[in-house]
Amino acid sequence: MKNVNLNALRVFSVVALHGNLQRAAEELNLSRGAVSQRIKQLEIELGVVLLVRGARGVSLTPEGERCHAAMEEALAILGTALVSIGEDSDRITLHLGSSTATKWLMPRMDVFSAKFPNVSLTTQVHEQILARSLGRNEIAIWPGKARDMNPAHRSHRLADIRLVAVCSPDFLRPDWPMGLETLLTLPLLQDAHRRWEKLIQETGYGDTHKLLNFDRSALALDAAIGGHGIAIAPTYMVENDLLSKKLVEIWIDPGPSDDGLYISWAKDHLGQTRIKRIVDWIVSEFD
Repeated sequence: MKNVNLNALRVFSVVALHGNLQRAAEELNLSRGAVSQRIKQLEIELGVVLLVRGARGVSLTPEGERCHAAMEEALAILGTALVSIGEDSDRITLHLGSSTATKWLMPRMDVFSAKFPNVSLTTQVHEQILARSLGRNEIAIWPGKARDMNPAHRSHRLADIRLVAVCSPDFLRPDWPMGLETLLTLPLLQDAHRRWEKLIQETGYGDTHKLLNFDRSALALDAAIGGHGIAIAPTYMVENDLLSKKLVEIWIDPGPSDDGLYISWAKDHLGQTRIKRIVDWIVSEFD
């Protein structure tokens, strides 16, 4: 095994991520010259060229790509191994998207607390699915076109992603049943998934310039509750607001959906009764 400076590897990893020596230097709180020097020293130790320097930044050589991939894999393994150190066995971490947390999980927190009184639940909200494997006492809920293919995980499909258009009961609208052509002429509230925009482009109805955009589904749905227009979201995300009559359903996508919502947990921890009970409870909430 080569005797390689681990700090230099960390510097290389940040440079590879940014593709720019100056931005890496700012993140690492080092001078640009110090960053460049550590990369050169690493190249000497490894006996290969890792970076090609250009006018607009740096690019990885094939050896640099291999080194960066190895670093990413090693950091992911380390992150998984460290996540359980110092953790209380009664603490469960649930990874999920922000709108799923707001619109699906929060209305069920009283039920969860009653069913699992000794469990301390921590939620971690992410914009993208975790790159690393799940560790001890971790569960993830995430949408996708296929189940989690991580060999270290178990995965279960919770529900199909079926889209529904909703608005406030007080929102002025034509009588339904409402066709898509009519629907797309009304004030539309969309999130970062840009589902209204895609429907307008596919059908030729409506005007994308009249859309009111939000970066999260939960914000678009709250705007719909406030009477500002019509939002579109997965059915599981609006069921609580429909039951409480804060929203009414005015259109549902008739087409089949390839997308689904999945739950994942670590294979190594299937023996943990608590994790399995919580997974089973989450699955039952979608039945």
